[in-house]
Amino acid sequence: IVKKEFYMTLDTERLLSARQSLRLNKAEAAKMLNMSAMGYGRYENGQRSPSYQTICFIARAFNVSPEYLCGESVDSDPETILIDKKTDTEVFEMVDSLQKDKELAKRLVSYYNELKGRPS
Repeated sequence: IVKKEFYMTLDTERLLSARQSLRLNKAEAAKMLNMSAMGYGRYENGQRSPSYQTICFIARAFNVSPEYLCGESVDSDPETILIDKKTDTEVFEMVDSLQKDKELAKRLVSYYNELKGRPS
């Protein structure tokens, strides 16, 4: 069995753009990511390359996809969204209920589409 390594290189322009779209300065971004401002700045300036796990962590925090941050996709929308039970209790409970009750999920999607003015 051959172990395949997964390697992505951060696109510093995309990192800067993602941060700016959230209207964060470097210090705010670093605090949001629980890292030093200097450490974050090194990623953004290209002086240091983050691990794949760190790229995924930054992407999740900035609400973009890791592929976008690495220049591998023009689509910045993430494919997954993390919902934290402690900080988004009601949303977490709703999604949890919808996963368990597919009929309820269909009804809620129909209602959502009505609110958004989309055909069901």
